[in-house]
Amino acid sequence: MPTSPEVPSPRHHGCPSATPVNIVLGVIGADCHAVGNKILEIAFREAGFRVNNLGVMVAQAEFIAAALETDARAMVISSLCGHAEIDCRGLRERCLEAGIGHILLYLGGNLTVGETDFPTVERRFREMGFDRVFPPGTAPEEGIAALWEDLRRRGCRQPAGDTKGPGRA
Repeated sequence: MPTSPEVPSPRHHGCPSATPVNIVLGVIGADCHAVGNKILEIAFREAGFRVNNLGVMVAQAEFIAAALETDARAMVISSLCGHAEIDCRGLRERCLEAGIGHILLYLGGNLTVGETDFPTVERRFREMGFDRVFPPGTAPEEGIAALWEDLRRRGCRQPAGDTKGPGRA
């Protein structure tokens, strides 16, 4: 399946420069790994995002409901138990059905069980509709920089006073 369209839907027509960008964050499925989730929450919040952290053991429907409720521009999803392919299957399609098919989908963590090279894993999840896929051990700053890059392409601007975005000390 192709990644999300480049042109936002009328519901998501860019981000006012003075308003923090809403994102939904959480750990999908039956995964209860909470430490990395909290680290990501702090890092994204410090980078100027308004973070709606759903915590651990989150169902796809909860991610979608939160994205609709908060007018989120992205879902940042973690999975460390190796079952991401099962837990994430059909998410892009469900987003389309809910009217948010354009939302950025980011996924990271220990996504598979066993020894699989990351380019193969990344390709599999990109085909499932994820915009970005990150391997275990990725620094939060890498995901933050990628998200700002993707958002800028869609007409969003970093809020004034953001000191953690890409290219800033």
